Amino acid sequence: MRVSVPNIPQSLVSTASTPQIPAAEAIDNLSTFLAAGNVTLLTGAGVSVDSGIRAYRGRDGRYMNPNYKPIFYHELIDETERGHAFRQRYWLRSYLGYPSVRDALPNTTHCALSALQYSNIAPRLITQNVDGLHHKALSLVPTNPVQVQESILELHGTLHRVRCKHGHLVDRDTFQEWLSTANPQWKEFAEEIERTGTQPRTNPDGDVAIEHLGVSYNTFVVPDCPSCLRENRTNNVHKPDLVFFGESITDHVRQRSYADIEKADRILLMGTTLATYSAFRLLKHALELEKPVMMVNVGPSRADGLKVQKLDISSGTIIRQAVTNALGSRALEDPVIRKLLSSGISKPPSLDDDDRYPRAAG
Repeated sequence: MRVSVPNIPQSLVSTASTPQIPAAEAIDNLSTFLAAGNVTLLTGAGVSVDSGIRAYRGRDGRYMNPNYKPIFYHELIDETERGHAFRQRYWLRSYLGYPSVRDALPNTTHCALSALQYSNIAPRLITQNVDGLHHKALSLVPTNPVQVQESILELHGTLHRVRCKHGHLVDRDTFQEWLSTANPQWKEFAEEIERTGTQPRTNPDGDVAIEHLGVSYNTFVVPDCPSCLRENRTNNVHKPDLVFFGESITDHVRQRSYADIEKADRILLMGTTLATYSAFRLLKHALELEKPVMMVNVGPSRADGLKVQKLDISSGTIIRQAVTNALGSRALEDPVIRKLLSSGISKPPSLDDDDRYPRAAG
């Protein structure tokens, strides 16, 4: 079986990108686009960069490493010894990397987009991200209604749940405890990382590069599912509740994503290159329906050359002021909106953390 990592076509990468736009002009264009309302948002890894989580395909993104070799869905669920080795590698790296994603805080972009959701300017948000930060941003609203949280569609799932091959679902913190119990030596190593602040580079899907430590994966124990044991069967085939390479999104998610595009009057793309087809086809669907589309993203994307208004600028540079302008007096009068527009961190990853050395990634 041959499965490739989706990426931006080289023909787009090699051509000149959209000229960068002055921040004041970008704010004006974006606020005008938003003010008309009924927007569906589609976000990618770029919106989480200011939370300290690297993008997939930016200058230092892991998919820009030509040596990157991810684990595919068919490898992770393989029940042979080879599949077991893949799971040992994946879950050791993910065990060490997950705390950084778990503890990440929403940034100014997440919070400003939550203000758009709360105000009903953008009643629907589709995200390719698996970090849960859009939900964390909405949780800053003390009286946040459940239906607002449910307005977020996680196109590729989430790192915060784990599912066994027989469908038993468990929250990720519980699964981390299972891994700690089964691997006391790695629990001690993880605690040392936390004490010393020497966390290895964490990737946007929650794993870490640890080849340089000279570790062996074959001693890592992936525990059996307790629910399966209660059903008198052993099973240690687990995966996070997200879509792996080579795996398809569910029919429910696909249909919901199309419906979210169809219900909107306009579409805002933010922090995404649209390299994955599950996201790119939503843009295609929007254009087929002749919906106005705006993109806020730095660098080339699969939207380049299509009928899309492109703002080549980082979202964190403009989003607060654009949302403030779009909301008008509500931005000053509504205490919930004021809170959201004053919340969020801005702590992008350090620029000196390179990930270009050869490695076999999980």
